[in-house]
Amino acid sequence: MKNVIVVAIDGPAGSGKSSVSRATARELHYNYLDTGAAYRALAWRCLADGIDAHGPTAVIQSLLTFDLSIGIDPDDYFVRVGSVAVTDDIREPRVTSVVSAVARIPEVRAFMVELFRRVIRGSEKDGIVVEGRDITTIVAPDAEVRILLTASEEARMARRSAELPGASAEKTARELSSRDAQDSRVVDFMNAAEGVITLDSTELDFGQTVKAVVSLVRTGTQH
Repeated sequence: MKNVIVVAIDGPAGSGKSSVSRATARELHYNYLDTGAAYRALAWRCLADGIDAHGPTAVIQSLLTFDLSIGIDPDDYFVRVGSVAVTDDIREPRVTSVVSAVARIPEVRAFMVELFRRVIRGSEKDGIVVEGRDITTIVAPDAEVRILLTASEEARMARRSAELPGASAEKTARELSSRDAQDSRVVDFMNAAEGVITLDSTELDFGQTVKAVVSLVRTGTQH
């Protein structure tokens, strides 16, 4: 089995992890894994099947038949649960409102970590960019490049508002703070662990952020 270069990227909500990671993967001709989509897909499954997302026992039981497919080619991204395409559905507010409850369950996280590691090992390209909340510390602590992508709360709020036309700044701020507060009970994604590079994109635009990440990867993978 060939050695796959792993780029691990963590960060708070609204930091641009997904879009920056995907663009970075495209630039480097790597694969791309959006781990948050897996948790969202499980939350969607719970809602679709009438499972109480706040009831750990039922959620854990649902893992036995959880059939998830995620596209890792940055140019062919998709998320499917069984035969149902849920790429767009998992971004709906109703899913966002319960995903943190699902993600806080230790058995769910253990299931997902093993799933992510299998995907990483199975990457057919030279490298894979993996983004989420606990990638640099739990999923891939031995990754060749580990980055904490962050930005000021104001910058993150502005970016998320731009992604959600019609949403008020106040509502966006509440949702960002709520997601970070709930998820931070499980994993610390606001502070860089030892050996993790912090990239603050507050003063950078999208293109500059991607360029900075690509540069960090190229520097970190030179042997």
